[in-house]
Amino acid sequence: MLYRKLGSSDLIVSEIALGSWLTYGAGVDVTKSVACVHKALSLGITLIDTSNIYGRGAAETVLGNALQGVDRSSYVLATKLFFPMTATDRGLSRAQIKKQLDASLVRLKTDYVDLYQCHRYDPETPLEETMTALTEAVQSGKVRYIGFSEWPVDKIRAAIRLPNVAQFVSSQPQYSMLWRQPEKEVFSLCAKNGISQIVWSPLAQGILTGKYRPGTPIPADSRAASPSMGGFLGKGRLNDAVLQKVQNLIPIAREAGLTMSQLALAWVLRQPNVASAIIGATKPEQVAENAAASGHSLGESVLALIDAALGPD
Repeated sequence: MLYRKLGSSDLIVSEIALGSWLTYGAGVDVTKSVACVHKALSLGITLIDTSNIYGRGAAETVLGNALQGVDRSSYVLATKLFFPMTATDRGLSRAQIKKQLDASLVRLKTDYVDLYQCHRYDPETPLEETMTALTEAVQSGKVRYIGFSEWPVDKIRAAIRLPNVAQFVSSQPQYSMLWRQPEKEVFSLCAKNGISQIVWSPLAQGILTGKYRPGTPIPADSRAASPSMGGFLGKGRLNDAVLQKVQNLIPIAREAGLTMSQLALAWVLRQPNVASAIIGATKPEQVAENAAASGHSLGESVLALIDAALGPD
């Protein structure tokens, strides 16, 4: 496993991160979830990413239990807030940041998180209030650094310009061969301001593994077939045209000596502003396969073949 510096922070994170969206505390039973966490740690994965909304606290609870007895300084723990936890608890107000942070710490069984992220931008709360509250969280020692996920570019700029507040060190965008939108503005803006990317869905929720084939039924054991995990996949990506493009990547991966998952992960990690790629594994074997993508550099000829196989967006 190789490691990269996270933005302007002093955090060093593994190129592959273990995520928990739709999996731990939800679509994957506790025993398998704990096995995935322990496998990740054994392979040198040090970044563990979650959110209070994943299973409405269940993912944080599973991780808190799984990480008991593990040296707290040996891993980087990241969580998020924004989405509704109850009918009245949502957003990025000062009161919510304090309340949700304290609740996350209890579930995670820790005194602090290394990275506290705003899961989305909150248009109902003044930016100054949000950033001041995040700064107070850092000053309290409960949070080491702060980040955001999927914020509009103008709001990122506005936060960067605010004086006397803690600075963001990470951005968490969706990014994969099939979703390259962050390349347009987010990457360059962040790179200039000490903000690294921790990308989610680098495998396009499993589509880039090649398991979904055009003209054939969805595999019964796949995420797309799962009632608890498949709802966010999106039928637009499961059309035959997209699936055929993905099938065109198979000989490229084979020639590179990589699995399809490893090719997709190496592709996002080619970006210097990407510090880590989040994987969502349901079994330890998937963790091992994905972790092996770290350290693989794709040459220009391979990147050109990938572009040709996928065609224009």
